Amino acid sequence: MEIYLIKIIIAHLIGDFFLQPTSWVKDKERKKLKSGKLYLHVLVHVALIFIIFMSFNVWKIALSIGILHLIIDALKSILQTRKNARILFFIDQFFHFGSIVLVWHIFYKAYINVSFINETQVWLLIAGAMFLSLPTSIIMKVIIAKWLPESDDESPKSLQNAGKYIGILERVLIFVFILTNHFEAVGFLLAAKSIFRFGDLKEAHDLKLTEYVLIGTLLSFGIAIIVSLAMMGLVMH
Repeated sequence: MEIYLIKIIIAHLIGDFFLQPTSWVKDKERKKLKSGKLYLHVLVHVALIFIIFMSFNVWKIALSIGILHLIIDALKSILQTRKNARILFFIDQFFHFGSIVLVWHIFYKAYINVSFINETQVWLLIAGAMFLSLPTSIIMKVIIAKWLPESDDESPKSLQNAGKYIGILERVLIFVFILTNHFEAVGFLLAAKSIFRFGDLKEAHDLKLTEYVLIGTLLSFGIAIIVSLAMMGLVMH
């Protein structure tokens, strides 16, 4: 039965991301419920169900998906402002996928097997990934705080909290690479970061800043590798 769920998801992905031009999105944001593109967008989703399933016998599924999609998108267009646009995008997609699972369950009497949630290994992996995110960022900040270079108002400014999120992403990637036995990818990740990061530092001619970044990078990679190896040992035990 999972194949039907996958087909409905594919139809949603095509309709929401491949066949929805930016002009349609802007028109919906501007005209809201009066936008003709809103209703055209819903019709595209309905048509895609017929196309993906290659049958008109799924008209109840197509109609249900269309109605739910219209309700969700209509509410989004009414509530959306410039300040909440980003968070509403993720909420919108959450409800779309939720409605897809609901329709799939109703018409196919199917269930998603979530028994794996009770597995110890799953919780170990969640704990490891969580530790390598914000907790590790805070630990690193405490460790290398005494080496923080003095700020220079004339130096180029980086994106807000960019360093923290880059660190989190690299540690999570290392976590995934090691747990999937792709150790070579860790080396590629370190090399890629070195090329982009230390190229800028070379131009800056700032030895203290270079050493600070080097310490932070090696510490981040070191913690990620140690935690990942520990988790792999526990999961495989």
